[in-house]
Amino acid sequence: MPADSPGLHHVTSLVADAQANVDFYTGVLGLRLVKHTVNQKDMLTRHLFYGNASGEPGTVYTCFPYPNEVPARPGKPSVPAAMFAVPPGSLDFWRDRLDAHGTEYETRERLGETALRFSDPAGTTLELVGAASPVEPWTASVPDEHAIRGFHGVTTLPADPYATASTLETFGFSLDGEDGDRVRYRAPGDRATVVDILNRDAEYGREGVGSIQHVALRVPSRDDLMAYHDRLRERDLRVSRVRDRRYFESLYVRDPGGVLWELATETPGYTLDEPREKLGESFVLPEFFADDRDLIESQLPELET
Repeated sequence: MPADSPGLHHVTSLVADAQANVDFYTGVLGLRLVKHTVNQKDMLTRHLFYGNASGEPGTVYTCFPYPNEVPARPGKPSVPAAMFAVPPGSLDFWRDRLDAHGTEYETRERLGETALRFSDPAGTTLELVGAASPVEPWTASVPDEHAIRGFHGVTTLPADPYATASTLETFGFSLDGEDGDRVRYRAPGDRATVVDILNRDAEYGREGVGSIQHVALRVPSRDDLMAYHDRLRERDLRVSRVRDRRYFESLYVRDPGGVLWELATETPGYTLDEPREKLGESFVLPEFFADDRDLIESQLPELET
C-alpha cells in the first residue's frame, strides 16, 4: 500500500514571455530562481523553476514559456489558481508591494483565512494567503517576516467534482471544510497541504498561456510511485509509466474530473547538478541534451536572470 501524499510537490503553468516571468516571480514575489533548464520533451523550450532557498518540495512553481501559444480560456476542467503561503500578519506589506509594482489585486475571505488575489504577466491567477508554514523562505528581496513560504495549495475546477474528490482521497487527502461552493481537502503533511474543489457550473475551458497545466503531489519513494501506479490502474485510470525527471521521479494521471495530477518523489532534488548556493545561476541541461548545448543556446531568446 502506498504512503499517503503529505501535500503538493510543485505546480506547473504555461506562460508567454520568459523575461516577464522571471522579472515577476523573482522581482515582485521575491522567489528564488532555483533551476533554469529546458523542457525534457522539447529542448527549445525553457523550463523555469522558482522556490525557496533550496527548491524544497512544496515550494516550487515551474513555468514553460511558449511565446506563440494561444491564451487560455477559463473554464472546466482546470486549476484556476495557485495559493502561496505568507505569514498571517504580512498581508498589508504585500498590498503595499503589489501597489508599488502596479499589480492590481482583490481581497477574498473564505474558510477563516484572507487571500490577496491577482494575476501574473501571463494571466495566471495567484493568491497570497495568510497561513502558518514551517518553510524557510528565500529573503533576497523580501524581508524574512513577510516572505513567501512556498505553497498553501491550489484551487481546482473539475468537470466532475466528486471524481476529483475521490482521487484525492486515494492520494491520502481528507475532507477539511466547505464554504459555499468551495470544498477543501487537506493532506496530512506540514506544508502545501490544501486542495480546494469548486463545485460550480462553468463552460469548458482551453489550456493555453495563463493556465496551470498540472499539480504535482509528493510521495516518499519510488516504491510508493510503483504502488500508486498499480492502484490507479486497478481503478481503471489512465496512468503513465514512472518517468525520470532528473530532480525527481514521477508518474501522471488525469482524474475522471479532468484534473492532471503528477506524483513526484522528494529526492534527489534540485541540488543534483548545482550547489545550493549557486542554484539557478547557470543554464543547465539534462545529459541527453548536453551535446546540443550550442544549438539550444543559439535558438533560445536571450534571458536575463
